[in-house]
Amino acid sequence: MGHNKWIQKASTQLKNMKLQSKFMAGYLIACAFPLLVVSSIIYSQSAAGLEDSSQEFAALYTSQIENSLNELMKEYDKVTKSILVDNDLISKLGEEHNMSTNEYIVQKFTVQRALMRVALLKSEMNNVMLISRDNSVYQYTNTSSTVNESALLTQEWYKKARSTGDTLFITGLHDRSYYEDKGQGALVTVGRVLLSSEGAFAGVLLIDLDPFTLMELNHEFVLTRDKYGMSVIISKASGETVYHSDAASGRVPWMQVLEAGNDYTKDVSSSDRIVISGSTQLGNLVIKTEIPREKLLQKINRIKLVTIILIILGFVLTALISFALSLRITKPIKALRRSMKHAETGQYLPIESIQANDEIGSLVHSYNKMIVVIRTLIEDVYIAEIKQRKAKFLALQNQINPHMLYNTLESIRMKALVKEEEEIAGMIKILARMFRLTLGKDGKQHSIKHEIDYTVNYLQLQNIRFADSFQLDVRMPEEMQQCSIIPLVFQPIVENSIIHGFQGYEGSMHIVIEGTWTADGGIWIRIIDDGIGMSREKQDELSAILEDAVSDKYKLEETDNAEGGGLGLKNIAERITLHYGDMYKLTVRSGDDQGTTVEILIPKY
Repeated sequence: MGHNKWIQKASTQLKNMKLQSKFMAGYLIACAFPLLVVSSIIYSQSAAGLEDSSQEFAALYTSQIENSLNELMKEYDKVTKSILVDNDLISKLGEEHNMSTNEYIVQKFTVQRALMRVALLKSEMNNVMLISRDNSVYQYTNTSSTVNESALLTQEWYKKARSTGDTLFITGLHDRSYYEDKGQGALVTVGRVLLSSEGAFAGVLLIDLDPFTLMELNHEFVLTRDKYGMSVIISKASGETVYHSDAASGRVPWMQVLEAGNDYTKDVSSSDRIVISGSTQLGNLVIKTEIPREKLLQKINRIKLVTIILIILGFVLTALISFALSLRITKPIKALRRSMKHAETGQYLPIESIQANDEIGSLVHSYNKMIVVIRTLIEDVYIAEIKQRKAKFLALQNQINPHMLYNTLESIRMKALVKEEEEIAGMIKILARMFRLTLGKDGKQHSIKHEIDYTVNYLQLQNIRFADSFQLDVRMPEEMQQCSIIPLVFQPIVENSIIHGFQGYEGSMHIVIEGTWTADGGIWIRIIDDGIGMSREKQDELSAILEDAVSDKYKLEETDNAEGGGLGLKNIAERITLHYGDMYKLTVRSGDDQGTTVEILIPKY
């Protein structure tokens, strides 16, 4: 019982600690003590993973070498095959003793030219030789050193290559003793056995190469080699060394590798070295990547030493960083708390969880007070009003009746059924313009000129239907026509004039669109027709509908009014008020047989 009481007391004291003290204790507990455990785990995992990663790198590098050597052998396969293009040359190899002097000179020149063509295919080929079946030697070299033909024919590697069963072959390392300069160094030779059209042996094509040209040591390999003593050995299946990375990098001379014979390619104990092997598809080459385990143990011991040093430094740095971070975090939080107390005039969603009596708890209490006010001012008033205005505006735009387009399309269809006339194409062209003017704007503001153009096109269509019964007169300054206005204002009004004011085919209607500037720089637009007008009762009814537009502008529910002129004008009036404000409006004046005037007041943009 006393033990539980002590725990409860300690928990209460910890809960009521200042935030800076909590941060200090938390950082020390959360960072310093786990550091020892984590470092130990990292050390053990690093030591175990170092060998695995080394093997993975060696395997990956061996795979890359396999690909590179396969590509290299494919290239030399193509290069050596190029000599086979000249069938006449192959057929004459070995027949030199039966040739006249002139024929022998021509044959020698032909072979020299073929060898030069082969040598030009790859820049690293210094010496290309062709030996016929009767041991006649042809050679092409781009260096000053030439081959001693008799010495070449006595080389053991040449005798093995000539008797090989492979058409394309590569020799092991051999010296340069058959060259006239008898220089130091080692070579490998890529060759192809040439066969006549009957399949008989015709000769051998030989290409001497420097061993380092077989594989280029990249920067990653050099770094890994220096760290872990990695080496790459390429040999033939018979055990002859073809390439050694230590010789290619200059760590040991090529002659040392040559004199060692097959020592470098012997199988080594897996306890001493990590060995990854691979092979090529052409040339029967074997690739071995070796990593001495002794080098890896040195790296593991170094990791152990570094881990101990890091643990010690970690304890010291954790204490210093804990103090600095706790001070850095609590200072802005206290400033934020004071600032939020001054800004307790807004809200969002309150935090309902119980908080301790520390700085964060006080911050949450202040935040809860602030977000309650924000919810009242923003969510309940501002956001709701904006949403209503946007939704109402979209709803009003969607109320526009497209029956004019449907009637026009029906007229076009009927005329097309009766007879073929050019006016049908004209109607379609005009209708296309109207679609372009309306749909192209996608509900955005456009200019008054666009509204006029749309109305002109509409009347052209109506004149086709009603035998040129309508005349439009635009009296508006050019500057005013460039001002902006919400879309679909003029045409519905003109359409309304035609529907309710047109007297029929026996008469015509004259419509005027005029605009003037107001004293405060606004735009006063009048759309006047000389139709039959409307009665006083109809005008009063329409005025009441337009007055309701101001009060209904934020209502989202649909009205019960039937479709007709009143609803269309109310639609325009609501959109004008929604977009421009309450001081801008639409009014109608009319009388029996006096025509109708629709007046629109909008600001100048």
